[in-house]
Amino acid sequence: MSGHGTPVAMSSHKSTGLQGQADVPGDKSISHRSLILGALSVGETVVTGLLEGDDVLDTAKAMRAFGAEVTRDENGTWHVHGVGVGGFAEPDQVIDCGNSGTGVRLIMGAMATSPITATFTGDASLNGRPMARVTDPLALFGAQAVGRAGGRLPMTIVGAVDPVPVRYEVPVPSAQVKSAVLLAGLNAPGRTVVIEREATRDHTERMLAGFGAQITTENTDEGRVITLTGQPDLTPQTIVVPRDPSSAAFPVCAALITEGSDVLVPNIGLNATRAGLFTTLREMGADLTYENAREEGGEPVADLRARFSPNLAGIEVPPDRAASMIDEYPVLSVVAAFAKGDTVMRGVKELRVKESDRIDAMATGLRACGVDVDEGEDWWIVKGCGHGNVAGGATCASHLDHRIAMSFLVMGLATRKPVSVDDASPIATSFPVFEALMAALGADIRRV
Repeated sequence: MSGHGTPVAMSSHKSTGLQGQADVPGDKSISHRSLILGALSVGETVVTGLLEGDDVLDTAKAMRAFGAEVTRDENGTWHVHGVGVGGFAEPDQVIDCGNSGTGVRLIMGAMATSPITATFTGDASLNGRPMARVTDPLALFGAQAVGRAGGRLPMTIVGAVDPVPVRYEVPVPSAQVKSAVLLAGLNAPGRTVVIEREATRDHTERMLAGFGAQITTENTDEGRVITLTGQPDLTPQTIVVPRDPSSAAFPVCAALITEGSDVLVPNIGLNATRAGLFTTLREMGADLTYENAREEGGEPVADLRARFSPNLAGIEVPPDRAASMIDEYPVLSVVAAFAKGDTVMRGVKELRVKESDRIDAMATGLRACGVDVDEGEDWWIVKGCGHGNVAGGATCASHLDHRIAMSFLVMGLATRKPVSVDDASPIATSFPVFEALMAALGADIRRV
């Protein structure tokens, strides 16, 4: 599947007994950061388990454009020979970040405090997403941004010649914004401080510390205060990327709603800032267990076993959990359709500005499949039908959004009639082996 080519229509049909081991790809968030921080180090960073989806491959191309040497050997191990903090060269060409909001926002941050200019673009979905949330704080360092109306790509960033450190309170929970500011702070003198009222995924802080940056985190009355001392010499690392919990969500949720299923998903990252979905599913009554819990590369990991759970119950998801599972609400809404009672999701306005308006996209598709949904600007409620009672039978629009496409394909495994998506090609951006992996488990998903 290609996230940038001809649309690929797919349909998902009622299945039973998903069985086996689901080796999902490496964590996308950690993969992006491994390449970027490797490029900002001096020497060779070695990365195994890197997610080789379009999003991450576009970040690898971008790091080459900024002067780092990035290669993949025949064993699938990646080698990044970095140029050091402040060592980025000015790219010769426009940087195409494809579908990746994470990639473009983090790279903008990483280059914004170097005296170079770069122009960024992406696919139709990415070019419709707001960038001001990143370019506004980058302007405080001295960087300038010129883009389309509404702060949208294509956009040119003119890096600061004499950057200054900043103190910035993130206005909405966003790991991308926080990370962009911290990466910009690497090449600013003195201390850059980021304050977040609600904790978001902390891979950037963990990895900066691992690469040798001086960074501290303190919980205060203001919120979570992260302080980074600028202009460090980052030390290359050997990184083993854990498997992506956001990708694991799809085979896990498929097993929970598909009769007779027992699926093991090994080596999943269980960072507390990412694992909110699994906590929520267990509260709904899911037969979901952690096995062989351990720590690898500074990140908690475990093997997840998911079994068919016919007696799921709707719950109210705590709003303060949203940051730890923001990408998983689409597939959670699918599970909620098969539960009994209402599943209430609040504090999720960030879903409106993802690859698509995910609340609208999922609500429209769920209704077409016979599920009642109420929605507001930052909340939605899925009124569960109970196992065996979801009609299906609709063709749902993916809106160039990989998670929307995968969510509806999971749904069709347990509906009375098949569920189709108009374009599954964006799945390649984050989960290029989705189709083969699900087929190996016994899912009946077909190209139309």
